[in-house]
Amino acid sequence: MRPTDSLIRIKITVLMLMYALRSLALAAAFLMTASAAETLRIATFQADVTPPLGTPLCCAGRVKPAKEIVSPLTARGVILFGASKPIVLVAVDWEGIAAEGWDEWRQAVARAAGTDMDYVTVNTVHPHDAPNYDPEAERLLEPLGKTGKIQNVAFVKQAIAKTAAAVQEAAAHSRPVTHLGLGTGTVEKVASNRRLLGPDGKIWFGRMSSCKNAEARNAPEGVIDPTLRSVSFWNGDQPLAVITFYACHPQSYYGKGGVNPDFPGIARSTREAALPGVAHIHFNGAGGNVAAGKYNDGSPEMRPILAQRLAAGMETAWKATVKTPIGPRDINWRVLRTELPLSRNIQDIEGLHKLIADASTPELERLSLANDLSWAETCNRGRPVTLFRLRLGSAAVLFMPGELFVEYQLEAQKMKPEGFVAMAAYGDYGPGYIGTRISYSHGGYETGRASRTSPDAEEILMKAMRALLD
Repeated sequence: MRPTDSLIRIKITVLMLMYALRSLALAAAFLMTASAAETLRIATFQADVTPPLGTPLCCAGRVKPAKEIVSPLTARGVILFGASKPIVLVAVDWEGIAAEGWDEWRQAVARAAGTDMDYVTVNTVHPHDAPNYDPEAERLLEPLGKTGKIQNVAFVKQAIAKTAAAVQEAAAHSRPVTHLGLGTGTVEKVASNRRLLGPDGKIWFGRMSSCKNAEARNAPEGVIDPTLRSVSFWNGDQPLAVITFYACHPQSYYGKGGVNPDFPGIARSTREAALPGVAHIHFNGAGGNVAAGKYNDGSPEMRPILAQRLAAGMETAWKATVKTPIGPRDINWRVLRTELPLSRNIQDIEGLHKLIADASTPELERLSLANDLSWAETCNRGRPVTLFRLRLGSAAVLFMPGELFVEYQLEAQKMKPEGFVAMAAYGDYGPGYIGTRISYSHGGYETGRASRTSPDAEEILMKAMRALLD
């Protein structure tokens, strides 16, 4: 055999060995990828979104600008990996984020998480000593020299960027999830229905977040959902994150300019201290017509008491948690778009423009009208409202727009009577209060000037929820 033949054979052998090793490496990589695809993973994030002093708080300047920081505000949530695309759930300690502003938040978070905007929901917890965001309303006020009266846009941009950075950082450090935990607990002496009806079927008294009227405080709780629902994610016996859902306006007292997340924020911190290292995220349910008025006289002393009662409900739900195995195939995300009819109060867009431009219109009304006109213009452009449903094994979580009345949450649970159904409202804040059809005939604050939808919204949303839960 010639030396050249030996060299050729050696080269062929080496090439075959290299090919075999490469094939083994590719097979190993495939197995690792397949294994990862079969593992649900979670990342948790948190960003400080506390406004600087002087920032307008609450919608349309109804409370004083920020004068002190009582407690920081956060944007926090989870990223779920393992479904078709990463799913991001964000809860923000702000009053509301509307329309274009809601899309802006979701787009930034989606880019940071490497997912699509349709896989991101941003819901506010709705404290009133906190900012709101509606960029179109700000633009409507610009020609009138009223910019900065209802929001601090520069700060909002920074808050969105900080949240996106926190999401991006968290996405690089996800952890495996093996089990899902579901639990419920009753919250006692916190929630009561705000709308007390008189003998004529009209609103007799608005009990609101605090109340000193003895007759109103002695009246029954009314229609509420007293149940707090808890969803937790585990790696074996190690809890990684817990998400809670409870329907009630989160105000004890407000309007003094002291930035804080109110009693849900204190309750959340209490549970964080009890479970170190476990991320806690809280969503406000359909509490548009529910508040603490029966049990709250508005005194500062009541804030920690309400917080303790809410924390007790969180603890009860935690102790009642039942764990079941979960994987990517148990996760499903659905998106549904629909349109909500405008309230007749804001259908005259030309008239709204004139009222805002009229210098004789009181400033507070002009600021409020800017938010109304923003939503009317948004709807007239054909932009729909977006609803989401997250399926986690046998559980379903709905993420809804506006300040929904609690009846929507109760009806959603009736649609799946044997299942676990939680709800987060205060997603796209543009529609404002969304009552039931009959509630518009009762009158009152929520379904009067404050609602931007018509009574027909009930049929549309009930149909949408049914489709999502089907």
